[in-house]
Amino acid sequence: MSARVKIVLLGTGHMGAGIGTLILKKKGMVLAGAVGRRKERAGRDLGEIFNLETRLDIPLSADLDKLLKATRPDLLIQSTCSRLKHAWPEIETTLRNGVNVISIAEEMSYPWHSSNELAEKINSLAVEHGVTVLGTGINPGFVLDYLIIALTSVCLEVDSITASRVNDLSPYGPSVLKSQGVGLTPEDFERGIADGSVMGHFGFPESISMIAGALGWKISRIEQTRKPIVSKVKRESPVMTIDPGYTAGCEHTAIGYINDRAVITLIHPQQVYPYLEGVATGDHIMIKGIPAINFSGSPEIPGGMGTVALAVNMVPRVLKAKPGLATMADLPVPAALLGDIREMMRR
Repeated sequence: MSARVKIVLLGTGHMGAGIGTLILKKKGMVLAGAVGRRKERAGRDLGEIFNLETRLDIPLSADLDKLLKATRPDLLIQSTCSRLKHAWPEIETTLRNGVNVISIAEEMSYPWHSSNELAEKINSLAVEHGVTVLGTGINPGFVLDYLIIALTSVCLEVDSITASRVNDLSPYGPSVLKSQGVGLTPEDFERGIADGSVMGHFGFPESISMIAGALGWKISRIEQTRKPIVSKVKRESPVMTIDPGYTAGCEHTAIGYINDRAVITLIHPQQVYPYLEGVATGDHIMIKGIPAINFSGSPEIPGGMGTVALAVNMVPRVLKAKPGLATMADLPVPAALLGDIREMMRR
């Protein structure tokens, strides 16, 4: 394989810009183009959009189908949305152009949970056109599912799994803080849960389904709860000031049951500057089984950085995979892509 691997970006927000910037640094990869959903930004140079010091002479496009036909890329990386139903139209267009897809939409990590019908459509279309589709990201896609699955591989038996990811919301922008219910009274937080404006973490059902599928468990039901984390101190993030008595974040818990037995418990307390109240960030996995596993790391694996890395590092795995819709549990172990991707593709 002598030609460089051509990548097209779909989405040039915070995550898309990070992914695009990383692609520019990888040997054997070329950024062939990018599409943005905001049509008013069409024509702007990607160097400007990525806040680089130099121009890239790659204009931002607003027409996905037209760009794919003009550039004929090997793979598209989608970073435009969280839900499967919103990701599907763009994925359909990409697959009909015979292009592989990596999506960081949370529900794409295990799309059969959200809609078995759409998941089967994606799989059939990918097989028809000889390409592969993968959903990935730090969570879902790695910490609270893929890493758990890997740790169970040393167990003779697994009785139950409990895992938590404690992270800091301060680096995120207003849209993420709003979805976590930050800066509200506890009463407004509960109203936000009721009307859907406070969502907490996206992807727990997908993570539980991925783990269960890998272990051969049949989950009967998944229960989720979201509770406000009320601050006792004043917290000032780059975009918001949180006074005592207002919410600093959301503690989101999901439990997967086999009949009436809880077998997978995932906990995700996210808040702005948790250290101000003595809370350390970190990722923790406890597997009750033979042997029992207790894995813990602190601080937490950085969410944004980890998602950017996975989206790019999974490119050779996707390009070498059999056609169809895949999950992280289906593909070979990921690794940092430090050499020339063309050398990896020859192996």
